[in-house]
Amino acid sequence: MSAEFGGRTGRQGKLSQWLRGRRPKETAGDDGRQAQLLASAAAGLPLAPAAHPGAGYGCSCDRVGCPTPARHPVSFAWQTQSTTDRAQIERWARHQPQANFITATGMVHDVLDVPLEAGREAMDRLLAAGIEVGPVAESDDGRLLFFTATRGTPEDEDEWWPCELDCHPETMDEHPGLRWHCRGSYVLVPPARLPGDDGRAVRWVRGPEHPLPDPLSLLEVLTDACARHVGEESGHVGSAWPMRH
Repeated sequence: MSAEFGGRTGRQGKLSQWLRGRRPKETAGDDGRQAQLLASAAAGLPLAPAAHPGAGYGCSCDRVGCPTPARHPVSFAWQTQSTTDRAQIERWARHQPQANFITATGMVHDVLDVPLEAGREAMDRLLAAGIEVGPVAESDDGRLLFFTATRGTPEDEDEWWPCELDCHPETMDEHPGLRWHCRGSYVLVPPARLPGDDGRAVRWVRGPEHPLPDPLSLLEVLTDACARHVGEESGHVGSAWPMRH
């Protein structure tokens, strides 16, 4: 990974170094974890506690055969529970030291979630073109997460919003290409641990100190990269997301 891919020059100091792609194991334990969570909250990302890895590839929740181990909120009220309040996040981090955290999308920010290789290609193109990219997280399950401003609820939504892109947690398997997390969805926020014994994690590539860009400024490059990625995997050029009829 190049220095350019790690992000442009921003705030200095240890926190910025953590946020620019350093793996969670390089932070100072619980203090480093909490510092990253508080930095995300300070940037306006609403957080709520999530499950964490159990034994092997299991989940800390008590659901038999959990379909999204260590990737889901611990409370059904996660949308109303999500907050940027520093004191509340400190309490959660202190009382749930193993918990991952999710950030609820569609409130302040959305997330464009793409296959890793397609995302890296798009990142290089966007940065080379001088386009503001914003925060980006990398997940060791093969995804790159582009954090953007939320699209909100525009009056002309039906004129430009393609529902095929809209992704919710229960529909993620239907979206092997580009997933757009907005209202009613969430993603893991770094630092987060994924199931397995190989230290898989979710980490920042570009930290939350970067301003949130307009999602439409990234969409064309991301969908183009995803279309090529899907085409290469299937042996033909296809859609970047499954089309519904």
